[in-house]
Amino acid sequence: MQKCCAHNVIDLFCGAGGLSLGAARAGFTVRGAVDIDPEATIAHKLNFPDTVHLQTDVLGLTGQSLRDSLGLKNGDLTGMISGPPCQGFSSIGRRDKDDARNKLFAEFFRIVAEARPTFFLAENVPGIMREGNNEIRNKAFLYIEDKYIILPAMTIRASDYGAPTTRTRIFFFGYLPDEMEALTADSFKPPADTENVLVKDALRGLPTKINPNWRREAQGWRVVHVHGNGYYASRLHGHVPAGVGCSSAMKRLKNESRASGSLGTVHSPRVAERYAKVECGKYDCVSKSYRLDPNGFCPTLRAGTGPDQGSFQAVRPLHPTENRVITPREAARLNGFPDWFQFSPTKWHSFRQIGSSVSPIVAESVLTVIRRALRPGNKKEEHR
Repeated sequence: MQKCCAHNVIDLFCGAGGLSLGAARAGFTVRGAVDIDPEATIAHKLNFPDTVHLQTDVLGLTGQSLRDSLGLKNGDLTGMISGPPCQGFSSIGRRDKDDARNKLFAEFFRIVAEARPTFFLAENVPGIMREGNNEIRNKAFLYIEDKYIILPAMTIRASDYGAPTTRTRIFFFGYLPDEMEALTADSFKPPADTENVLVKDALRGLPTKINPNWRREAQGWRVVHVHGNGYYASRLHGHVPAGVGCSSAMKRLKNESRASGSLGTVHSPRVAERYAKVECGKYDCVSKSYRLDPNGFCPTLRAGTGPDQGSFQAVRPLHPTENRVITPREAARLNGFPDWFQFSPTKWHSFRQIGSSVSPIVAESVLTVIRRALRPGNKKEEHR
């Protein structure tokens, strides 16, 4: 077997893979991905076929068992990245500090302490910083505070980094000082020349007229195009890391210019008439759907709930010019995903996966800073 240098990362609570894609584009190898959700695992497998997938509850994992499952020896793990469940912290939820899912935030840091990667990166909603959640955060950091340099929590707004959404999240980052150059919160500030990508830029090249009866997966494969040559546009079809991407989807995009996810939604005449009266930047009085402003940014897309929480579908924004809610492919572009990226073939699951994902645009930016700070003399090596 050929010896090669790899900067291995593990993505816990990986979802469909927004953080994973950012990591791969930043130069990391996504060695392992863990999620208890079968639909998320299926989607992640499609996009990261070379990654080892564990569909399991992290409560049953230890750092050693995780490394053993992935065939990683001591010193082989560069990073652990994660977007732990945020529903108990969300400002639009119940804000229940006793939500059972809240303890999963600390579980991530427990596994970090046991697996001892060079760095960790965790993302969550701004609500996690509320005073009522101090105990949860403090308990989590107890696992690592004597081992890692921990930066102050960083508030990152996706639109500041070139994504077409205002999605704002808190990022927690720490590292082993002997294996990385010193970093501060200022190291992660967006470049001064970052382009503003607006809703109209993100949706340009996607089909505008959507037949509401396009509800089967095969009907959602439609011709798409890329316009522009900036950072965002270049990542819609390009910048595909080695070993990443669904081969059949990549082939269709290359040979036919077709991408999945242009699925329709049937609205009653009464609802369509009501939507027709909603101006850009305003909300429908009944559904609370927001009409996207083509000259603005998309607000944070919501994920809805899984089967364990009642299977409620999230409110979706209205298209800027059409009297309908957006399609999964439109949502994917608005969150910074490339057209070749695959989600669940069903609208409910695909919107859950997109709405709960870190924007790959943000993830790549943040993880590129981390990748460049790794000390050359401490590269993690593996045999494969």
